[in-house]
Amino acid sequence: MSINRVNISGNLTRDPELRATQGGMQVLGFGVAVNDRRRNQQTGEWEDYPNFVDCTMFGNRAESMGRILHKGMKVAIEGKLRYSSWDKDGQRRSKLEVIVDEIEFMSQKQAPAAPQGYQQQYAPQPAPQAAPQQWNAQQAYQQAPAAPQGYQQQYAPQPAPQAAPQQAPMPPAQESLYDGDIPF
Repeated sequence: MSINRVNISGNLTRDPELRATQGGMQVLGFGVAVNDRRRNQQTGEWEDYPNFVDCTMFGNRAESMGRILHKGMKVAIEGKLRYSSWDKDGQRRSKLEVIVDEIEFMSQKQAPAAPQGYQQQYAPQPAPQAAPQQWNAQQAYQQAPAAPQGYQQQYAPQPAPQAAPQQAPMPPAQESLYDGDIPF
């Protein structure tokens, strides 16, 4: 048995690139920088060393994520590793990439500013706040429509019967338990 699962979090190193295969499937490619902390042997200080990870996403989600993701955004990714190799100009090339199964946005970096007219016309406006109203049971009862006479007599609210206070039941006597008595 083998396990091929990857969890990384980091910042996008570039804007995603959306393309399509010959069969029409959408493919989204982007890079994520993941820091590794190591102690500098000369100074003794801890330093961050970036690892650059290529990520690929397929299908309809790739198309929708291509519109949302942008450079600098912090994301968490879950997926699997895929190794690819090919020949280019007589040289053997290879790469290891993450095939994205799940993606979560960890921060909302601001996108480039929209034109001024757009911000005024289409920016979300806060909902008007209504003054909070106090609910008054007496007013609600007085404003309720009158019920037919027979209904009032038959279904009028009656005072709740008062139950006599009872003592809590005593727990049964404890018998000693053995490991064999426990069902799990």
